[in-house]
Amino acid sequence: MSNIIIFDTTLRDGEQSPGATMSLKEKLAVAELLDQMGIDVIEAGFAAASPGDMQCIDSVCQIVQKATVCSLSRAIKADIEAAAKSLEKAKKPRIHTFISTSKIHIEHQFRMSEERVLKVIDESVRLAHSLCDDVEWSAMDATRSDIKFLIQAIEVAIQAGAKTINVPDTVGYSQPIEYQGLIATLSERFPNIILSVHCHDDLGLATANSLAGILGGARQVECTINGIGERAGNAAMEEVVMAINTRSDLFPFKTNIDTRKIYNSSRFVSAVTGFSVQKNKAIVGANAFAHESGIHQDGMLKNRNTYEIMSPLSVGVVQSQIVLGKHSGRAALKNKAIEWGVHLTEDELKQVFDAFKALCDRKKHVTEEDVMAIIHDQQSLPQHPFISLSSFKTEQHHHGNYSAEVVVMIKNHEQTACAKGDGPLDALFQAINTVLDDIKTNLLNFEVHSISHGTDAQAEANIVLEYEGNAFPGHARDTDTIMAAARAYISALNKISVQGGK
Repeated sequence: MSNIIIFDTTLRDGEQSPGATMSLKEKLAVAELLDQMGIDVIEAGFAAASPGDMQCIDSVCQIVQKATVCSLSRAIKADIEAAAKSLEKAKKPRIHTFISTSKIHIEHQFRMSEERVLKVIDESVRLAHSLCDDVEWSAMDATRSDIKFLIQAIEVAIQAGAKTINVPDTVGYSQPIEYQGLIATLSERFPNIILSVHCHDDLGLATANSLAGILGGARQVECTINGIGERAGNAAMEEVVMAINTRSDLFPFKTNIDTRKIYNSSRFVSAVTGFSVQKNKAIVGANAFAHESGIHQDGMLKNRNTYEIMSPLSVGVVQSQIVLGKHSGRAALKNKAIEWGVHLTEDELKQVFDAFKALCDRKKHVTEEDVMAIIHDQQSLPQHPFISLSSFKTEQHHHGNYSAEVVVMIKNHEQTACAKGDGPLDALFQAINTVLDDIKTNLLNFEVHSISHGTDAQAEANIVLEYEGNAFPGHARDTDTIMAAARAYISALNKISVQGGK
């Protein structure tokens, strides 16, 4: 049974989702989860894009043990050299370089002739190959390219040293039947090269097109956790992998993915990006294994296979049973984290344990979901926060307005502020804003939902703040909804302080 290479671009294309910016600490935690899960190639960033991306790729190279680490680069000398430099510490490095091959991109974006594009492909791939043995070349907007020119461009890239050829559906334009046909044509023409598919979800077909590409002869799939990515997103890794696992009659292939780690990775990426997973999302959504219809419930009681084509445990979905209580020790908590593939330092374990004990005092039943949420929260907390919330109180007045008083620590100095607003959260956010001298933000998005069941369930709050034209997500969880919202707001402000240069 042949292998399908899973190329994960959560840290590069996934982070290009508006508002999905991650801190370096969060990126490294994601990279470690991906490596433990069995991802074959981790695209860690775009080295030439910023010093932050360069640092991230360098740091990922140092912690990744099994996967190939990849840096994206344009077909520009400086980009390729930056990519090579960022990968110097990788056990298995790969440079991924690209240029468009569609007429609309060549004429309107790059303003080149086809002859010039072919020359650039040859020069850029040769340079990349001189600096790194493993080179992948992408024909951006391949699905809207003239097939004859696309073949010509691929021939040049292969002759220059590319070992993997990516045929992306860059704007999500293709339909599965035509994408399968395109990959089949290229597979027949280039039988000794690895063809890769990279599909976007503009028409909701990213996963379908990726699977069609496999049927056409592709042996690498580029995807992201939860399908996050530019515009409507990318093919979702969990959907592609579980489709291959579940339909072995159609896909006689295997992957190296430990599917039991899928759910935990999904939750963590959701937490650090602030992108909630919709309830009806395939594989990892809250309703993915829920059965409400009486007919379905009857069938499930008789035989789970009547309405479940995969088991929840196969993707690591935890049951909401009580696994730990207020009398549990650190060792039990540490073992539970290891079960989920999370390795905590002693300092992190102490922080998680303290937060766990505090939750036990406020919540009657502590579930695996609660414990997982605490671990995710602690992993994403900044080591030296710019601002932290000490306490707050809100009050409703007889005319319907609210007031709030907050006590915050800013750079180790305690400050108190008061403000009024239309509701308790508006007043609270306004109060926090009054202590920020030079950080002017706009609230772009605010969501809150329950992460477990019962009247004492934890609320998960996700907030996106705009600062100087960029979006910064924040998230937090608490049994008190207003506290969760306040901490999420603070979380976003801390990201601004780190990534926005404050």
